[in-house]
Amino acid sequence: MVDFLASYGLFLAKALTVVGAFILVIVAVGAVASRNKKDSKEGYLSIHSMNETLEDMEHALKEVVLDSEVYKQQLKAEEKQEKQAAKARKKALKKGQVQPESEPERKRVFVLDFDGDIKASELEPLREEISAVLTMATEKDEVVIRLESPGGMVHSYGLASSQLERIRRQGVPLTVCVDRVAASGGYMMACLADKIVAAPFSILGSIGVVAQLPNFHRLLKKHDIDYEVLTAGEYKRTLTVMGENTEKGRQKFIEDLEDTHSLFKEFVGEFRPQVDLEKVATGEVWFGRRALDVNLIDEISTSDEYLTQACEDADVYTVRYEYKKTLQDRISDLSIKTTDTLFTKWAGRILNSHLLAK
Repeated sequence: MVDFLASYGLFLAKALTVVGAFILVIVAVGAVASRNKKDSKEGYLSIHSMNETLEDMEHALKEVVLDSEVYKQQLKAEEKQEKQAAKARKKALKKGQVQPESEPERKRVFVLDFDGDIKASELEPLREEISAVLTMATEKDEVVIRLESPGGMVHSYGLASSQLERIRRQGVPLTVCVDRVAASGGYMMACLADKIVAAPFSILGSIGVVAQLPNFHRLLKKHDIDYEVLTAGEYKRTLTVMGENTEKGRQKFIEDLEDTHSLFKEFVGEFRPQVDLEKVATGEVWFGRRALDVNLIDEISTSDEYLTQACEDADVYTVRYEYKKTLQDRISDLSIKTTDTLFTKWAGRILNSHLLAK
């Protein structure tokens, strides 16, 4: 036991030293970065072809699995087809055509990702991605949002939903894929889609509103501490954390929650009229298969399956707006990663030592 405590103390001292050093570096870099006038929000679009990614994966697998001669013959056949297609496109351009008459115009699918937290922090890149996609997308194309969110602040998710509404207003088909969760504000966004596709055990719904806060008034009163809340306007502050809450203020707060819930239900009803709001707008959640039964979604499938099938008939592109990371950001990420690694090793040593001691 003494050896264990000594080992643990030495390791903890090393960990604290490393973490402390990183914190000092971050503070120093932050001071330098604050003098830099460059906009830290500057970003760029990152676009990748999912078709090409799948083709590369297919070739990598065939190269190992197939006989080398068979694989070479398949490669030659594909190259021959590509050359013929390139010649046909070249002839079409000379004739003033966009593409050969024998080749129908392929649909384009633009894939965006939204991984939401309580503040809907992914809103900023999402709005840039949508602005970029809408410069090209037509009613013949499709926008797919891979959405993951348990919900959060009403105003933040209201704005995020408005961004998706821009796609619908331009007449571009919108599909939302949910692999894990789209609840509350997440479902507020999802319901805007022309089609909602969800994995069998994903979580959807939670069409409700919640608010909670502690109140320390009795604790302050016990220690003879006064806390004054001064307002102009009867309902400027309905409930407080430190002051004494009144029944009238509490009732007004509940009325506001009910009104927000009504707006939420009206919003869902507008975009998914097939949903029985009396049945689903109770704050409950449903797993994917059950959500299909109550019309919260339209299809059971994972986003991987949906997009892989789309690649057969369309050109599928993932679009992501990336922010350029400053030196301070990179060092901060590195420090977090290092701290997490140290903590994981420390926890593992403690667990192993405990098990060995038994």
